[in-house]
Amino acid sequence: MAAETGPSGVLLLDKPPGITSTRALATAKRALGSLKGGHTGTLDPFATGLLPLVFGEATKFARFLIDERKGYQATLRLGEETATGDTESPVTAKRPVDVDSARIEEVLAQFRGFQDQIPPMHSAVHVAGRRLYEYAREGAEVERPARRVEISTLAALRREGDDLTVSVSCSKGTYVRTLAQDIGRALGCGAHLVALRRTEVGELRVEDAVTLDTLKEAGVPGARERLRSLEILVAGLPRLDATPTEADAFAHGRVVSRTMEPAGDVAVFAPSGRFLGVGQALAGGGVAPLRLMSGLDAKSPDLLEVVGVFALK
Repeated sequence: MAAETGPSGVLLLDKPPGITSTRALATAKRALGSLKGGHTGTLDPFATGLLPLVFGEATKFARFLIDERKGYQATLRLGEETATGDTESPVTAKRPVDVDSARIEEVLAQFRGFQDQIPPMHSAVHVAGRRLYEYAREGAEVERPARRVEISTLAALRREGDDLTVSVSCSKGTYVRTLAQDIGRALGCGAHLVALRRTEVGELRVEDAVTLDTLKEAGVPGARERLRSLEILVAGLPRLDATPTEADAFAHGRVVSRTMEPAGDVAVFAPSGRFLGVGQALAGGGVAPLRLMSGLDAKSPDLLEVVGVFALK
């Protein structure tokens, strides 16, 4: 299997501007000599920064990182609005900018915490079986439901003329483009994004990421050395360190008789410390297998190593 799909692991990529996340993934796959890969949430073409990519077995567990909080540095151009909320479309309106630092802080404070955010028309959200950007390309605007999001951090970092740079920490599903537009409207002058850099995904940091140029220059062996263990995808989940009996049951698709609070996803590890997969802690007790690592077969040497003598019974 490994020979067919390539390596397993997570690559922390520092995406450059001007390319889609899909193109960045394709370039990374070629550099790694991998046939199976995916991403954990896209970045817009003009955006840069941390783009965790998953390969091989790691693709099974990508969604657990998608659910993590994201951190950004965003630069808003005050006084100008665009249809897309960023530089991907022309300026549609200009207004004078007459705001000071105190007013900016007052407005930023309004957007901290939980709020309902309406997704932009130029987005991949599905409405009535079609993506919103398909309607937008036709010049149509459709009603779309608001989403509950949380902005836990929103702080002004610097201002250079009419360009305001802020740091943002937010829940999944938050559109920073929409946030920029909303801030501009609250200030009374309008705004759109002229730069966006993702700095964090959960506990992962862009400082630890590699560029595509570095990856290509390293060759396949060197590029594969940049892969992180897929366990970082589930680092934000509660951890269950299974007993040998529990590891045997979980690896064979049976519910583990363990009560964990709260109910939800749980990362399950064997006594040896090896990652077995993700289970779901049930409200009534027990942990049911949800996603298992490959090779956990009763006749597999890997399983014998994981669960010891219990696999021999």
